[in-house]
Formats: sequence, structure tokens, C-alpha cells
Amino acid sequence: MSRVTYVGLAAVVALSVPFAAAAQSAKVRGVSKNEIVIGMHTDLSGPAASYGVHSSNAMRMRIDEVNEAGGIYGRKLKLIVEDNQYQVPRAVQAVNKLINRDNIFLMAGSLGTPMNNAVMADQLKANVPNMFPLTAARQMYAPTHPMKFAAGSSYYDQIRAGIKWMVEKKGKKKICSLYQDTDFGKEIFEAARDQTQAMKIALVETATNKPADTDFTAQITKLRAAGCDLIASGSIVRDAIVPYGTARKMGWMDVDFIGQSASYDQIVASAPSGATEGFYTMAGTILPYRDTAPPQLAAWMDKYKAKYNADVNIGAVYGYSLMDMIVQGIDRAGKDPTMDKFIAGMESIKGYRDIFGGPVVNFGPNKRQGSDEAFLFQVQKGRFVLIDGPVNYGS
Repeated sequence: MSRVTYVGLAAVVALSVPFAAAAQSAKVRGVSKNEIVIGMHTDLSGPAASYGVHSSNAMRMRIDEVNEAGGIYGRKLKLIVEDNQYQVPRAVQAVNKLINRDNIFLMAGSLGTPMNNAVMADQLKANVPNMFPLTAARQMYAPTHPMKFAAGSSYYDQIRAGIKWMVEKKGKKKICSLYQDTDFGKEIFEAARDQTQAMKIALVETATNKPADTDFTAQITKLRAAGCDLIASGSIVRDAIVPYGTARKMGWMDVDFIGQSASYDQIVASAPSGATEGFYTMAGTILPYRDTAPPQLAAWMDKYKAKYNADVNIGAVYGYSLMDMIVQGIDRAGKDPTMDKFIAGMESIKGYRDIFGGPVVNFGPNKRQGSDEAFLFQVQKGRFVLIDGPVNYGS
């Protein structure tokens, strides 16, 4: 067993891994005597580049830590990142290159629900696992497949847990939903529908929007006329800010909005003129702030900024954590890794927590979603403030 020092709550320290020669009895895709090749397709230059750039940088940072300590059983990790520009055709091209030209061992942290869905079937047929994609859609782990792993709670889990909390803790009675007219938005609607049915209360009204919409007057007017006191929001960033601001500008103050991890972005919290003050959202982990972070986490944030000349954002949080779990899985595969050994290594991970204070993550032979728990945050003075969690809708 290699002595990889796993990064958990206790420390963010250098690894101590002996650099030993490693031989394999049979050739394994993406694995050579000296390296293991990991692929990623993400947005480096399009509308979601903030997620893609920071997540890929943080993944490299974790890889650099491993490699500087000698690798895993003497093998260095190599990350090849392709820019999908948050476009499905680009993602298809990128995955074709990564699988057929770069001969990757696994795919990690790839961004976007439509992009992952478009390439998933062919990728899995090529025996390339999809590890911890940056989307909280249920398709990333369901139906169960040996090579599909998701780290945390889905959008569906988060909205259901958020509605449950709001009904039980704040006495909300008239639940509504405003969501994108997309597959992503459909998941939010289904969560709102299923949770209200489970609690035997009505889903009073719904409204939809296109992802590029900039005027939400009609939707907000419709929901206000229905008397909603909670709106489950199927929004990402801009379409979280604008409808919430529209409601407040119209003088509609006795309603709360609750989003999910797609709107858990500091851009939302720091919207100009406090436009999102009071907005609630659910998320699967915790975005740290430098001035309130514990010393070891603050040191990690400083290291990231020194390396990439940028502050940590939620994309960096996701990227570092997911790569840390992959490192564990590769290490547990042993000195002669195969795909079966890697999958078994991932399945053996129990009780994992990231350095950011996220929920406990567990995998198993029939468990491909690490956690269904989420945290509740509220925007207060331009920041996300932790209100409660981790919580789920089943407890």
C-alpha cells in the first residue's frame, strides 16, 4: 500500500509517498509504468468559465501535491483538460480526443449536465468512468452504473430538503416554483412537486423561464397573484439574481426564494446594491471566506492564490475535493492498478470529509452517490451565511 497522506479535515500537508518502480502484468488503458492519465472537459472560455478554470486549477493543485511527493506507487498523475466552452458539440469533440487520442484512464470533474449527458453512453462503453462531474443532476449517478460516481447531493435532493426545512422551521404553506424550461429546471419542478406531495401540501403555482431571459415581470406577477410564500428556484446565476430583485422592486417582501447549488456562487451573494439580500440556497458543501477560515484552510487558500493569482471560488472547492477522492481510489487500487481495482478502491471509501467541512461521503458496491445531504445558506451582507445543515429530506 502506498502511503498517500489523504487530505481531510485534519491537515493540508505534503504527501509522503515512496517512489518505487511499478510494473503491470497487463496493459491498462491510461496507465503506464510512470503515469496515470486523467481527462477533463470543461468550460475554460465560455459562460461557465469561472467554474471550469477554477475547478481544473484546483485539480492540478492536488495532483501537483501528489506528484511532488513521488506519485502513487511511483506513478505521476497527468491531467489533460479540454475546453468544451459549455457547448455540447465541443464536449463531444473533446471526449473523442481524450478517449481515442489521449487514452485516458478516467474522466473527472467535467462540467455541465447537457455536456455530460451527451457523451456519457459512449464514454462508458469505452470503459472510461465518469468521476464526480460538476453537475448535481441525478443522471450522474442514476441509474446505478459501476463507472458513474457523484460526490454529493443532487439538485433534486437539495430542493426537497430546502422545502422541508422551510415548511417545518419557517411555517411556509404556499409553495411555488420558478424554474428554467430545461432538463435542469425540470428536476427542480419534480423536486418541488414530490416534496409538497410527501408533506400533503399544495404546489400552488409554477412559472418557467428561458435561460437567457432578462425580464421576469410576468413570472413574478403570476406567482405573487397566487399568494406564494416560498418559491423553489430552478435558477443558476443571473436568473437567480434578476427574479429575486424583481420581486423586491415590486414591493413583494413576504416571500422567500430558495435555490440550489447551481445558484450557490459568490456572484449571486455579492450582486450589486444588495439585490439578493435574504436569498436562501441549498448546497452540497461550504464555500470558505478567507477572513473567517480556520488556520489550515486559510493557508490552503493562500497557497491557491499564490499559485493561480486568484481567490478561491466554489469551483476550486469542488475541484480540489473531487481530485482528493480520486487520489484515494487510485491509491487503494494498489501497485498494479486495473479498472476493476480502481472501482473497488472507490467503493471502499467510507467516512470521507473534505477540508471545507462538507458532509460525510460514503461509497459502496451499490452506492454511487457519496451523500444526499446539503447545507442551507442565506445571503447576508453580500456573503452566504450558513443557517443549518447538513440536512436531507428523508430524516
